[in-house]
Amino acid sequence: MKRPLITAAAAAILPIGAALFLVPQSQVNAQSTTAATETATETFTIEKMTCAMCPITVRKAMEGVEGVRSVEVDFEAKTATAVFDPSTTSTADIAAASTNAGYPAQPKS
Repeated sequence: MKRPLITAAAAAILPIGAALFLVPQSQVNAQSTTAATETATETFTIEKMTCAMCPITVRKAMEGVEGVRSVEVDFEAKTATAVFDPSTTSTADIAAASTNAGYPAQPKS
């Protein structure tokens, strides 16, 4: 007996709640364009990586720098590629974070 009442109430509320999450397509496109122009990518050579835990330490150290959005570490190539906001941080700051963690890093380019 209660189930139809709850279903009817949910059906009445759902369109109102769904409308709160709708964003005009023009705003979505504007946000995507802005985000794409605010990132830079740099690949670093990383010294002294010898075990399976080394890439994790390097990644966490680099991701701890404000403005770094993501880091991918390649253990075999001994490199790390960071995507970051150049208005917030620099390649020198990211390399310093890895170096301070015990893994000297140098930008490849």
